[in-house]
Amino acid sequence: MKKQECEGHEIKAVEPGSIAEEMELEAGDRLWEINGRRIRDIFDYQYEMQEEYVELLIEKADGEQWLLEVEKDYEEELGVQFANALMDDYHSCSNQCIFCFIDQMPPGMRDTLYFKDDDSRLSFLQGNYITLTNMDRQELERIVQYHFSPINISVHTVDPELRCRMLHNRFAGDVLEKIGFLAGAGIQMNGQIVLCRGWNDGTVLEETIEKLAGFYPHMKSLSVVPVGLTRFREHLEPLQPFGKKEARDVLAVIEKQQEQLKQQKGSRFVFASDEWYLLAGKPLPKQAEYEEYPQLENGVGMLRLLEEEVREELQSQEGDGRTVKGSLATGSLAAPFLETYMGWIRRKFPEIYMKVFSIENRFFGEQITVSGLLTGQDLYEQLQGQELGEKLLIPCSMLKSGEEVFLDDWTVGELERRLGVPVIAVDSSGEDLLQAVIQPPIKGKHKRRQIYEQTDSSHSGKAQCGEIYPV
Repeated sequence: MKKQECEGHEIKAVEPGSIAEEMELEAGDRLWEINGRRIRDIFDYQYEMQEEYVELLIEKADGEQWLLEVEKDYEEELGVQFANALMDDYHSCSNQCIFCFIDQMPPGMRDTLYFKDDDSRLSFLQGNYITLTNMDRQELERIVQYHFSPINISVHTVDPELRCRMLHNRFAGDVLEKIGFLAGAGIQMNGQIVLCRGWNDGTVLEETIEKLAGFYPHMKSLSVVPVGLTRFREHLEPLQPFGKKEARDVLAVIEKQQEQLKQQKGSRFVFASDEWYLLAGKPLPKQAEYEEYPQLENGVGMLRLLEEEVREELQSQEGDGRTVKGSLATGSLAAPFLETYMGWIRRKFPEIYMKVFSIENRFFGEQITVSGLLTGQDLYEQLQGQELGEKLLIPCSMLKSGEEVFLDDWTVGELERRLGVPVIAVDSSGEDLLQAVIQPPIKGKHKRRQIYEQTDSSHSGKAQCGEIYPV
């Protein structure tokens, strides 16, 4: 059988008990074709693998080629991981957004932290937000052909001239046309606005919400988050942080729109991230006002959901006299809330004491308040010499995906050695938090949703929701 011109896609691992194992596929084998079609990337792969009968052209490590006939259930996975998650090169970002977090990174960090992706495939697979500026008509039609959704879109503004200025891309002004094309084809989308003071707030924000709501229900939800400003903004567009008054003005716009859209469309549609309420000094909305939490990955309702989960898990627990003394480190955004939750736990388990440490982000700057951007060195510098008890809990969001590594390349092991205490990364749910508090210090699997860092591999089967990281 004649070799094709492509190099094929290398299989990195085969899952035990899978179809691939039954077909005697192995790590190092290469996939060339499915149903006689050359596979360009993960989109092609997933589309072709949906059928109940497929033919695979596989090249073994010794060069022998196998044509395999596979009968399976509809959408049943083959059970392989590819060496390259996308089965293709990543699409880098062509914009130079005035608010880009990567442009605000200091020098000397690992290379993957400086990669800017704007890849529709990562939007579908990992939930990343894309601007659509990289996508021509052919790429949009491909999404429609395969009906891959939801697609998460960074809109920021629908004003064509302003969007071109904010993204520093003269091709960025046609976002409404592209969203309209996807909506017309039934593609589900979620939108995001990174709000910059004096740029896309006020009446511009109102217009953006109103026009995007016109695509509901295909545009399912819209989040509004404040721009994150680090101390490394030399030679970048001057941007001002939001204060209490400005945050209240933003919430006034969003709440007005929510009220109108709830009456018109049956959904509030647009949601403010938790930071706005804390900046404004206002209470978080009630659980029902977040509807089904469609924008958790953008920090919308994360604190409310965590609170409800802690309450629910506590109600299922029988209190006792177990003795636990430990500590918990988190960003300044979540620290007051976690203090409250630790008090609730202590009422049912009176001999459990967990001290909450609010860690200031000295690495990126004090205006960065989320825990997912804290570094190992900030943790060490602010916790050394403190009474940490028998364990230190940290949110899993502080760690690189699949590894015990912080953003600054400090490892969990290094932090443990320096502090002299076990460090436990806690998953995102209220149940995980409660169990980590009341149980002995058992190390678990650390997970982190990839937002700023490019990965080189992932499961190549059906797309899964990324982990939600706690604030």
